[in-house]
Amino acid sequence: MPLRETIAADMTEAMRAQDRARLQAVRLLRAAIQRREVDEKQSLNDTEVLVVIQRMIKQCNDSIDQFTSGNRNDLVEKEMVMLDVLTKYLPQPLNEEETLNIISEAIMETRAESIRDMGPVMSWLKPKLQGKADMAFVSKAVREKLN
Repeated sequence: MPLRETIAADMTEAMRAQDRARLQAVRLLRAAIQRREVDEKQSLNDTEVLVVIQRMIKQCNDSIDQFTSGNRNDLVEKEMVMLDVLTKYLPQPLNEEETLNIISEAIMETRAESIRDMGPVMSWLKPKLQGKADMAFVSKAVREKLN
């Protein structure tokens, strides 16, 4: 089932269960997806929906940091619920060994030899690892292997 349909079904389920916190989180996610579709004038596929989810997760983490430093525990709890709902939609993350194996495969496929070839390697990796691995870690690992 496509991710968009899963999100819509979860929204219906949250309404029936009268789970206000989860319902609010799913509604915000659907609104962000729809906003991006309107901006781009096209329907998003699962990979693009994952990008929206990851962006929202990053915003939640930033908000949690700020609310924690501001002693706003009520808002921290609200963001934690949002974070729990959003992470449910991410695919199973790859472990470090699997990620490094895919990076090695990318370097071989793109015939990368130096750090100048990092762009094509990252372009090859991004669709395969989007949502499954921390792209900052991937970038660092690619840089180390190409040096």
